[in-house]
Amino acid sequence: MYVLVRHTSPESFATATEKLMADEEFLSKGAAVLDAPPERPAFTRIETSFMRSFSGMPTLEIPVSTPGRIFEFRNYESPSVLAGQKKIEMFNIEEIDIMRRTGIGPVFYGEHLTGSVMPNLTYALSYDGMDARKEAWDRFRVDAAWKELSAKPEYANAKILSAINSAYMKPTAFSQI
Repeated sequence: MYVLVRHTSPESFATATEKLMADEEFLSKGAAVLDAPPERPAFTRIETSFMRSFSGMPTLEIPVSTPGRIFEFRNYESPSVLAGQKKIEMFNIEEIDIMRRTGIGPVFYGEHLTGSVMPNLTYALSYDGMDARKEAWDRFRVDAAWKELSAKPEYANAKILSAINSAYMKPTAFSQI
């Protein structure tokens, strides 16, 4: 399960647990998870990342809200900090706009400031379903602006990316996105 929480400041992130532990409603409704016994834990471990949004998309968006929607979370690892910044630059100057134009629905783009396998970035996309995802990526791959952007030597995947990982998800009944 992925939980995406938007914080308006580093202070908000740093004090989130403290605030939740002072919230009686949270403690009451979350008791089954918060007080789970060792022989039946609610989870194995929690992994947390703190990300900064890209300047090309500074806020969350909900481009697809149909009941059958899916999300694709993509994580790009880079071989160096400078290479990672180059990929972020590529998204900011044009790639996000190309995605929108070709039917790929961006939800967020974030540069990891903490977490594992750094340097890396994560972004989430939404679609009406897997068929819509395939059609959108097919349009993206042949888009003239994408071909021109990705042909620039400074944006060659071999130079700026060392791994790409994707995960597909369906929203829970209580999802706000």
